[in-house]
Amino acid sequence: MNILVTGAAGFIGSAVCRRLLEKGDIVTGLDNINDYYDPELKYARLAELGISKEDAGWYRFAKSGKYASFSFIRMNLEDKQAMQMLFANGNFDAVINLGAQAGVRYSITNPDAYIESNIDGFINVLEGCRHNKVKHLVYASSSSVYGLNGKVPFSEHDGIAHPVSLYAATKKSNELMAHAYSKLYNLPTTGLRFFTVYGPWGRPDMSPFLFIDAILHDRAIKVFNNGDMWRDFTYIDDIVEGIVRITDVIPDGNEAWDEKDPDPATSPAPYRVYNIGNQRPTRLMDYIACIEKATGKEAKKDFLPMQAGDVYQTYADSSALAEATGFRPDTPLQDGIDRTVAWFREYFFGDK
Repeated sequence: MNILVTGAAGFIGSAVCRRLLEKGDIVTGLDNINDYYDPELKYARLAELGISKEDAGWYRFAKSGKYASFSFIRMNLEDKQAMQMLFANGNFDAVINLGAQAGVRYSITNPDAYIESNIDGFINVLEGCRHNKVKHLVYASSSSVYGLNGKVPFSEHDGIAHPVSLYAATKKSNELMAHAYSKLYNLPTTGLRFFTVYGPWGRPDMSPFLFIDAILHDRAIKVFNNGDMWRDFTYIDDIVEGIVRITDVIPDGNEAWDEKDPDPATSPAPYRVYNIGNQRPTRLMDYIACIEKATGKEAKKDFLPMQAGDVYQTYADSSALAEATGFRPDTPLQDGIDRTVAWFREYFFGDK
């Protein structure tokens, strides 16, 4: 297929591009390479895809020196005119929209960035798909949409009425916007709720990177809610496999959908929402122990109260994804952490 991947310089996006290219698809990557975190890490991910920093200029297509079927363009999702031109000339069969302003806590201090990228940018993606006969839009949602929902494991069939961060609210908005376009224009859309993604090439603002860096440099790590938190950590390769497989599963309307008892995960329109999580919630202190084992060092710990915007636990029910694709995330946490620490040592210290 001919696929557009937004957020192509990001943690998940770059890995998805690589997997699609290895599968034989034609891929166009898009990213604005903003400075939310160190852009050098984003350029390094692009280099793995055969795009040099010098070639990754604004509004021009760069051809990969590694993959003949990969090209990259630097632009903003919220640039309406540029997005219209990209879609008009791209002839994309499918779009995987992973480009967004990420981070729960950053949304508390920089809300405008989330509206611009996650709302304004997403409507441009929807419009591009609508007007250019895209066969399937797959887009990133988040486990954060479950908010104050205390029923576990989190199921797509449960309501998500109470987000606790603006980031979560924008992701819920994406799901609502996608449904409207599925119903109005018969555009097949699939939203994917990711659960605490980690692995090599991960984001520096996320706990694996922060904890590994602090431990290896003998700094204290911040342990929120005094360590009494649970997360469903999901390894990057599992996330990528789920995305790639679900891209081939174009949703139909649910003929059994009951308007008197509506299922939030489906619709009479070609719309679906899936969780992608490891289904093994891990206590924060046990997660830290995995990192200590992988680094061979005990962490210095600074115990702190819960942060604003955080939730106590995440726990995915990924059975719907397994039913649709035959795949269920299953990488054991220690295995994934070992690989992540090994990558960190090689990337930052040159260790082999």
